[in-house]
This record gives sequence, C-alpha cells and structure tokens, in this order.
Amino acid sequence: MAKRRTLVPPSAEDINRVEEEFRRETTHPRPAVAPIATVAADAAAALDPRPVAERAEAARDRADAGAWREAQGQGLVMLDLPTAGIEADALVRDRTSIGAEELEELKLSIAKNGLRLPVEVFALPEGGYGLLSGYRRLMAVRALQALTGEARYERIRALVRDPATLGGPIAAMVEENEVRAGLSQYERGRIAVLAAQQGAFPNVEAAVEALFPVASKGKRSKIRSFALIFEELGDMLAFPEQLREKDGLRLAAALREGAEAALRDALSLQSPATAEEEAALLEQALAGLAPKAADPKRGGRPKRDMLPPVLSPSGFRLEAQEDARGWSIRLGGRAASREIVERVMREIARALG
Repeated sequence: MAKRRTLVPPSAEDINRVEEEFRRETTHPRPAVAPIATVAADAAAALDPRPVAERAEAARDRADAGAWREAQGQGLVMLDLPTAGIEADALVRDRTSIGAEELEELKLSIAKNGLRLPVEVFALPEGGYGLLSGYRRLMAVRALQALTGEARYERIRALVRDPATLGGPIAAMVEENEVRAGLSQYERGRIAVLAAQQGAFPNVEAAVEALFPVASKGKRSKIRSFALIFEELGDMLAFPEQLREKDGLRLAAALREGAEAALRDALSLQSPATAEEEAALLEQALAGLAPKAADPKRGGRPKRDMLPPVLSPSGFRLEAQEDARGWSIRLGGRAASREIVERVMREIARALG
C-alpha cells in the first residue's frame, strides 16, 4: 500500500517570495524583440546613407564648429558691436587725458584706412560689454559718427575677452597700454591708487605689485612715489602727466617729510597755464621748504669734512679729509712714488715732534 504524502501549507516567506517575483515580471516585462533584431536596428541607425562626399563635408563642418567654439571661448573671434552698447567707463581708465591733436590724427587714420586694430571688451554681468582696451579708438569712432552721421561708424570691431584669464580687467588694461604706448609715472601711480580704493587690491602696495609684476624693484618704488603725489596733490596739479621723473621724486620726498600743507598752499596761489609754469611753481615751493634735520637714529654713512687740495710747484697734489678714524692725507701726482711717500711721512712725524 502506497504511503500517503503529508501536504504542508506554504509559509509566509514562501508566499512573499512568489508575490515579489510576480510583481517583478509584470512591472518589467522581458522584451519581445529578439536580440538579433536589436543588433540589426543599432547597425541600421549607425549607417549613414549619404554619399561619401556629403559625409566628409559634414565631418568638416563639425570640426569647424568645434574650432569656432574653442576660439570664441579664448576671445579670438572678432565681433561687430554697436558703439552705443560698449560702456567706455566700466573700468577706471589709466589714461587721464587724450590730446586733441592725437585724437584728430587717429580720426583721420580711421576715416582713410578704417580701424586696423579692434578694441577689446568683456561681458558685463548686467548685460552689454565693458571696454577693456582701445579707449582712444572707441572715442575716435564715436566722434566720426557724430561728425558725419554715417552708419559705418555706429559699429566697431571688437574682441571679447575673459578678464579672469588676463589677471583681472584692470591689470589687463594696464598691460595693454604699457605694451602699446606706455604710461607716464603719474598715470601708473594714479591707477594703482584708484584700483586699491575700488577694492580690487587691499592697498596701494599690493596694487603696484599686481599691476606691474615685471617692473624692477626700483621702478615699482618710483610708481609708489607718484602714487603718493596723486593721493596728496592730485586735485591741485593741472599738468601732472608732464611731471618729470626727477621732479616727481623730489616732490614725493617732500611729501613724506610732511610738506603737504606748504605745497598745497603754494599751488593754490596761482593757476599755471602751462606745464612749464607749474614746474617752476613747484620748484619755487620746494626751494622754500626748510631742510629737515637729520635723524641720528637712521645711521648711514657719516659725512666727510674735506680740505681744498694743495698743489706743489713740482706737480704733487695733496688732499686731506676727515672721517670716523680721524684725518687722512692723500699724496698724488705723476712724480709720487713709494720713496717720496716715506720721506713725506718722516717729515710729518718730525713736524709733529
């Protein structure tokens, strides 16, 4: 007699496992398409039915488009922008003035030959463009448009730059002018002060270091001197750009010694009409300043007291000077020799008893 099997009811875990498999099968059904059909569809999609010449031209177009986007990102693409859409004073300009004769020459050149060199701009956060370099070119084109009314002067060729890649917009502007035309010492000092005042740099010292990184230590020192002149006397000077370097350094030294009030008083008495008159006025003011007493704490090389040289009938030259060790006598002349020097030393010793 066959043995009966005992049926055991499924457990709760078995029922949950079966339900989970059922939900997975119904929610994510297996594809009804055979794998070979999928492979065939992919191959058909990859096949370009166009002729070889058209496919080659399309490939060149894709390469050209990529190169254009890369050049645009590097600021190498020239655009034709309306002059009205460029904010010329988006940056504090390092140039303090434009000569009328210089601007007239530039206008005549553009009218005859066109704009040979595009301006450089950068995108403003609020829209439009700010001028990075080419201030004189932009002013000349605007002046031509106002003079002639011609439509060709309503737009200007421009390169869009990314100031971040150029060390900041102010540094890029200064670098462009340094390369093309050079700045006066006063203009260098002025832009350093203004950049620091606008918060671009923590102080004037840092601004000079960042804006003129390739300048020598001595040149940066001179720029700081002219920056001091701009800070203390910039509102009083009528022709600061024509201030000679040596006069500017003398002026800065006087300002460091506390002569600001006296210099401002002297400048307020007259209104010079030319740079020469202003230079003479400054020279007179500096000459009237009382010399500052030497500070013994600063040390330095002591001054030497020298006697006028004495010439003997036989061609010898005697010089005497005093230093920290006492007096010294120098014997010179073509006839001087070791024997003569020894004889003179014995005579001096005999004369001193």
